[in-house]
Amino acid sequence: MRITEIREISAGLASTMRNAVIDFSKMTLSVVAVITDAKRDGHPIVGFGFNSNGRYSQGGVLRERLIPRLLEAEIDSLLDDEGVLDPARVQACMMQNEKPGGHGERAFAVGALDAAIWDAVGKWEEKPLYKVFAERFNGGAFDTCVPVYPGGGYYDQEKGIEGLKSEIQGYLAAGYTLMKMKVGGATLEEDINRIEAALSVIGTGENLAVDANASLDTEHALKYAAAMSKYRLAWFEEPIDPLDFKGHAELAAAATMPLATAENLFSEIDARNLICYGGLRRDRDWLQFDPSLCYGPTTFINIVKMTKEMGWSSRRHIPHGGQQLGLHLAAGLQLGGTETYPLVFQPFGGFGDEDQIKDGYVNLPDVPGLGVELKSELYNKILKPLVNG
Repeated sequence: MRITEIREISAGLASTMRNAVIDFSKMTLSVVAVITDAKRDGHPIVGFGFNSNGRYSQGGVLRERLIPRLLEAEIDSLLDDEGVLDPARVQACMMQNEKPGGHGERAFAVGALDAAIWDAVGKWEEKPLYKVFAERFNGGAFDTCVPVYPGGGYYDQEKGIEGLKSEIQGYLAAGYTLMKMKVGGATLEEDINRIEAALSVIGTGENLAVDANASLDTEHALKYAAAMSKYRLAWFEEPIDPLDFKGHAELAAAATMPLATAENLFSEIDARNLICYGGLRRDRDWLQFDPSLCYGPTTFINIVKMTKEMGWSSRRHIPHGGQQLGLHLAAGLQLGGTETYPLVFQPFGGFGDEDQIKDGYVNLPDVPGLGVELKSELYNKILKPLVNG
């Protein structure tokens, strides 16, 4: 199984809303196709990968550094003992001649290619990727359905409070029980009004999480936590900069409500430092590393393993990103759930066209690899033309 060609493009996200920090109307991401000489049903196996939302495309890093390294590498150096692409060896090749630290743009570029390699491996083995993850890293055990929540409740002047309530009603009708909305992009009083409006539809705080997108400093995060404590919300996500471990420790010591963070931490060392110095509590707080941004599923799996060795249950992980990669990892590693974006960041957000949500859970697709082909708009408008172009 050898790589014959790698193609990449930048694509836009169909989103006009904002969170407390970012206007998504000009957001892009990188899409890659890893074409191999291995075949199934007479066609070459192609692995697909792309970034998560909230970061821009990394075409320069891919074209100038990572893709040439893979295409110029000794063939056998990328393969396992069975002659199949080995994601860990492929990742090591991509990281040649890269200095330690500075886990930013290259982490996302590596992550897109790493996801594509895993997609190709799943297609070669003719197994859904969650079963591949389970067999290799979880003793063969996996979940047949996964708790899932929609990321939504963005700031949108045209929608206002009534639009927020209507959005949540739509999620409930679609089968979701837990939802997430944005805070930190308005005054505390305005955000409390939005939270109370959301609760008037959902009915209970345990079914509502809030996300400040790291827009607050510790002082203001403490004020938010105090004001929201009476609602007993599911969690307070990214209240402050994820690298402010001291601030997290102060917040965790003062706030009773669960905290969630880590989508913007991209390395095993960042993860270790968060656990060691961030003051997070294993009985209530959540780890939300993004598998497509933290150097891909290969590193994400290492992070889960490391945190388990540090006393954290795998069930305290909920992958950020809102796409099929997080779903496969959540099932195959038996994590606490995953996020989805059924209404935003299209055509990349969400799961397959036919996937149904029931009582807050989604079943797993029974197709080889990631199953991105099950998203018809994504496949027909972006992935298929990328390969055939």
